[in-house]
Amino acid sequence: MALSNKIKNLSERIEHDMVRLDVPDKEKEIIETEHLAAGPEFWNDSQRAQMVMRRLTELKKAVAQWRGLEKRLNDLAELDELSQDDPELATEVETDFSAIAIELDNLEFELSYCGDYDERNAILAIHAGAGGVESQDWAEMLLNMYLKWAEKRDYETEVLETSAGDEAGIKSVTVMFRGRYAYGNLRGEHGVHRLIRLSPFDSDHARHTSFALVEVMPEAEADTDLEINPDDIKLEAFRASGAGGQNVQKVSSAVRITHVPTGTVVTAQTERSQFQNREIAMGLLKARLLKLKIAEQEAERAKIKGERISAEWGSQIRSYVLHPYKMIKDHRTDVETGNPQAVLEEGELDPFIKAYLKGQFGND
Repeated sequence: MALSNKIKNLSERIEHDMVRLDVPDKEKEIIETEHLAAGPEFWNDSQRAQMVMRRLTELKKAVAQWRGLEKRLNDLAELDELSQDDPELATEVETDFSAIAIELDNLEFELSYCGDYDERNAILAIHAGAGGVESQDWAEMLLNMYLKWAEKRDYETEVLETSAGDEAGIKSVTVMFRGRYAYGNLRGEHGVHRLIRLSPFDSDHARHTSFALVEVMPEAEADTDLEINPDDIKLEAFRASGAGGQNVQKVSSAVRITHVPTGTVVTAQTERSQFQNREIAMGLLKARLLKLKIAEQEAERAKIKGERISAEWGSQIRSYVLHPYKMIKDHRTDVETGNPQAVLEEGELDPFIKAYLKGQFGND
């Protein structure tokens, strides 16, 4: 295909995307917001003013990205006409076109983050399924996989709560992922993950199948997403489990919070301070209640389902096979790889994440 036709096709894509994103309406909103911000009473309510200004910044960034891309492609179309008899200029135009095409692909992928909470931090919890040490070891393998993935994306991670396994691994763990689109990227990981391998804990080295449940929740913003009636909260303190010896907690610093109407229970015991554990537990409770709220509002949309899934046969979203062959396959998108080591040990999750998001975007 001639470059001029490629430029035309790219231009049509940009035009379609800009209509879909209501870029002209965003430009009108920018003008109206700037006029509002110039008013003498705008900063009387500082909290509201800050929210408006954050919105204005987001609008300006989005418009600048798309209008800038549009202008660069229009300029390139003019250069393409001049490059017909200039091989050096033609090469330069080809290079610039490739760069614009890649940038458009990236911007279009960001459109996959279409959920109301996709830009937020994420709270991810992993629960070992039935199977004792096998599943507990599998839960820890998943934890390491997600931590490696986060490291590649420069996300900040913090382990909020963990329960060690009986012999190895972990029974459960809860981790905060801080970074733009953390929830948008991770929400597709919600579900049961199945591992098939030769057991390192079995003297006969028999093949074992293990399950672990991954839950993903958006971080709730204080006092904006939901209101919790203090009368609906049951707060209990208990002695945190320590490592023994001098590390045993001498006070009841661990916290358990129950939201009575929903029966939601959260605990926190990683900090020595009861106050800190209570803050962590409240953050976890808000995230779980927000996930329930999302599920109630958008239950018909398969991409945001907040209900717990039983960690058992037949409900897995992805299988990780290490024996008798090596393959990881996502059962929703059919994306697979023959290199499990890259995924499990190096955090190469993006092909699975992107395929899921693109599929959800296409179904909207």
